[in-house]
Amino acid sequence: MTSRYFGLIVAAGTGSRFGGPAPKQYQGLAGRPMLHHAVRSLLTAGEIEAVFVVLAADDSAFRSHDWSEFGDRLAPLYCGGASRHDSVLNGLVAASSAVDPEDWVLVHDAARPCLGRDELRRLIDTVAPEETGGILAVPVADTLKRADGEQRIVATEARAGLWQAQTPQMFRHGVLLQALEQSSNMTDEASAVERLGLRPKLVEGRATNFKVTYPADLELAELILRGRGIG
Repeated sequence: MTSRYFGLIVAAGTGSRFGGPAPKQYQGLAGRPMLHHAVRSLLTAGEIEAVFVVLAADDSAFRSHDWSEFGDRLAPLYCGGASRHDSVLNGLVAASSAVDPEDWVLVHDAARPCLGRDELRRLIDTVAPEETGGILAVPVADTLKRADGEQRIVATEARAGLWQAQTPQMFRHGVLLQALEQSSNMTDEASAVERLGLRPKLVEGRATNFKVTYPADLELAELILRGRGIG
């Protein structure tokens, strides 16, 4: 049986660090809400059959935006949890009626609107032969300092072999569901899969696939998207 591909975008957060009048995923960016760009970026891969978007149970903003260009390839799930871990787990459970255990799920952040087509292609092509799954990541380029409680340097850490995790993170639905059910409060999906004793593949991405965290990040994201002719 041929495995299928699905996206799952986590969009249930409030964006407390970001501030602003609306949750971060609905902030305007290049003429659309940020979430729109995250969905569009995943659907550039033709083999992705649908993207599930995990929303807070009381989300009232999603329906106020126009998602018609995605047709039936976009499916909102109003099952967000108290943490990222819970939201992804709830989303996987809710999608189980449409997704088989051997199908691939690409978990992506709503706040990463600048995922490039070539990065996504490289992730899918590299990870598909890997039973352990894999993630986009970039090698750490800056010098890392360890600090004490008073923000004084106590050590300089060797950066050789260190990578900064990004999304999408791509795993078999059954593997990821098991991993999240057996763990708690993981900050990314790969961490939970590692707990199963598996070693996910690192696929080199680009720094432009950054996570929008603060208002100033929107300006850079806008420049990147408009430079690609988007917006």
